[in-house]
Amino acid sequence: MRAFSFVGLVVLSGAAVLCVAADGSWLKRVPEADRKRMNPMAAQPDAIAAGGRVFEDHCAKCHGEDASGRGKRPSLRSERVQHATDGEIFWLLRNGNLPKGMPTWAALPEPMRWQIIAYIKSLGPNAPAASSAAADTKPN
Repeated sequence: MRAFSFVGLVVLSGAAVLCVAADGSWLKRVPEADRKRMNPMAAQPDAIAAGGRVFEDHCAKCHGEDASGRGKRPSLRSERVQHATDGEIFWLLRNGNLPKGMPTWAALPEPMRWQIIAYIKSLGPNAPAASSAAADTKPN
């Protein structure tokens, strides 16, 4: 019984760690200097288009073609991601979040990582379900 209790405690502890990671706790690990970094390619149409191609090649298989998430992989159109600073997202791309399955993309050249961020930010957040339902009922 004691071994079962220990195993249960380990499982619960692991689940708690995953819950903390899922709630954006990685943001707390971003150093202030990285948090303040600005995307030199923000809102540039060419960078957004290039970032879309890089996203398709490297990110879409986990985050979905439209970046709305897939399975346990989070939506990049969530409020949390869309309100994260460019520097915070850049830090995540460089460092990854291996406990949640996010690899490091440090091997990608820095300009490509900034292009991905420009693309993700250009998507904006998902529309709330109520808003999209209301839009569907409006006459054309």
